[in-house]
Amino acid sequence: MPPDQRRSIGAILPILKAEFPDITISKIRFLESEGLISPERAPSGYRRYSQADIDRLRYILRMQRDHYLPLKVIRDHLDMMDRGVEPPVPDTPAVPGLAEAEEDASSDHQPIKLTKRELIQVSGLSEATLVELERQQMVLPRRGSMYYGREALMICVVARKMQGYGMDIRHLRAIKQSAERESGMVEQAMAPLRHRQQAGEHLQELTQLVIQAHAALMYTLLQR
Repeated sequence: MPPDQRRSIGAILPILKAEFPDITISKIRFLESEGLISPERAPSGYRRYSQADIDRLRYILRMQRDHYLPLKVIRDHLDMMDRGVEPPVPDTPAVPGLAEAEEDASSDHQPIKLTKRELIQVSGLSEATLVELERQQMVLPRRGSMYYGREALMICVVARKMQGYGMDIRHLRAIKQSAERESGMVEQAMAPLRHRQQAGEHLQELTQLVIQAHAALMYTLLQR
């Protein structure tokens, strides 16, 4: 793209919003501060983005949205692309929904490992909301670790999307209370099987059955 056709950050924002509605100027600047993109600077000091910069941004945002890759992994992929090497196809799937619960139970997903900063960036959730979710013990790092896993990411993404429907932490608390009752029911049912050799498999199967029943009953009630 010739220099006179390079775009300002304000001009590329609507281009990216067509595919990534949640993208903001601050997010683009954050990715630049992390060294993932390096737009040229005009003599005036303003950033000027080429088509290659826009394509690079699309790649970064797709890896975050579709595969929940942390920035460190995305940076490695970009470094490979800069060297002319094809990056590996991500095998970390998007966070599964309830309809995929049964398939997910038997899948061998790679674990997700995110710092708090990466969790905020990948999920799109505000730091203030994450702090409140942690205070309510709905989002917690893995035991004995400072990193957050797949469940924490799922809750953060769900919390952000629910905000678009006017639902907030209060509604998530009600969901948490329901989950506490259901997990208590599963623990009670598992008590006689706890010392069996395949107790873990039984626990996983029973948990998925409860999730599937919960989802089916929700849809049934809402379709009345």
